[in-house]
Amino acid sequence: MMEFAVDAWRAWAPGMEDDTAWAAWCAAPHAIVDNGEQPACEFVPPMQRRRLSRLARIVMHAAWPLCGDDEQLPFVFASRHGETTRTFAMLDEIGRNAPLSPTQFGLSVHNAIAGQWSILRGQRGESVAIAGEADTFEHAIVEAAALLGDGLPAAIVVVAEERPAPAYDGHIDDVPFSYALALRLSLAGNGPRWRLSLAANDGAAPVAGVPHALRFVRALHDGAPLDHPWKTRRWHWQPSA
Repeated sequence: MMEFAVDAWRAWAPGMEDDTAWAAWCAAPHAIVDNGEQPACEFVPPMQRRRLSRLARIVMHAAWPLCGDDEQLPFVFASRHGETTRTFAMLDEIGRNAPLSPTQFGLSVHNAIAGQWSILRGQRGESVAIAGEADTFEHAIVEAAALLGDGLPAAIVVVAEERPAPAYDGHIDDVPFSYALALRLSLAGNGPRWRLSLAANDGAAPVAGVPHALRFVRALHDGAPLDHPWKTRRWHWQPSA
């Protein structure tokens, strides 16, 4: 079992720009229409901003306010599918026998967004990029808990997905819309405390109508426990006094 404080959090999805919007969504969770909009990220210099993909912009928008300008914090980026838009575009170029852009290739690898974060924020500490199954979010929390256990004061965790191209319909079925959730975790902070535990699961995993990370946003908002079964694993989130 892991226990930690959620000192701050920030989420993004299309049309969900502030705490009021998320509070309303938590009261009545629903699938969000993804019209392709993306955060402006005006805090990033223009020359660097033009290299940010939509997924990278979503990550930066969610995580940026959680790290102070003078802080050096570990960064855990988690995404089950990663840069599907970039990789699909490159596959299309290969199919047309067109030359691949080295820049686009370099920015398509799974740890590219973590690297962009380190460069843009001047971070010199640990950064990790994780891709797992439907419980990628929990595995990112395990990674952050290990970093905190090594004595680091806080860690930033971001789980994010971009709605993939229609060609992936039937293959990627867990990203109904683009989203990100960023958390600032610590062991001794003043935020609400949570425990995350893992047990064996022998039942079928229910089909969720919204991404699991955003179900945790609702749990945070309500201070309510949350179960996440997946294959042989059952994760349990429990608010701690």
